[in-house]
Amino acid sequence: MLRKSSPKNSQSFRSGGTRINEQITGISQVRLVKEDGAEVVSFEEALKMAREQNLDLVEIASGQSIPVCKIIDYGKFKFELHKKTKEAKKKQHVITIKEIKIRPRIDIHDYDIKKKQAIEFLQKGDKVKISLRFKGREMAHTDIGMNIVNKMVEELKDYGNAEKSPMQEGRQIVVLINPKS
Repeated sequence: MLRKSSPKNSQSFRSGGTRINEQITGISQVRLVKEDGAEVVSFEEALKMAREQNLDLVEIASGQSIPVCKIIDYGKFKFELHKKTKEAKKKQHVITIKEIKIRPRIDIHDYDIKKKQAIEFLQKGDKVKISLRFKGREMAHTDIGMNIVNKMVEELKDYGNAEKSPMQEGRQIVVLINPKS
């Protein structure tokens, strides 16, 4: 299983990869980690031990004065590392902002559908942005629009909290609702 340095492997080191076998250069001693503990040995001796076991000498941590190395199968090491990063990504939850657009003259049924969508988004853990847009002469009745948005915020109070009170920005009223944890 012992791998020699190849241009491909040395390229991966330059981009932040792990050094193995002959790629580990410029050092005389390494801290070799074993099942029974760690010991400081010469680099040549550690490389010889790896060759005898038909495995690779892999640099685990290089930030110290004496780099930490381990004798393992490099392919298996890369696989385990990939598996760990994949598992960590699975556990992450990215919070997205979902937008619900409504109008000042919205029908009751349409309002209920938009409210149900907002509840679903909040239960999934997403933020909800409610925006009410005015067209033409509707700008003369911004109080109607503000009442609709306030009513929506009030009805979603069990599922999330408004970041700020609804604000009018030009021709629309906007409010952002955070999910309850």
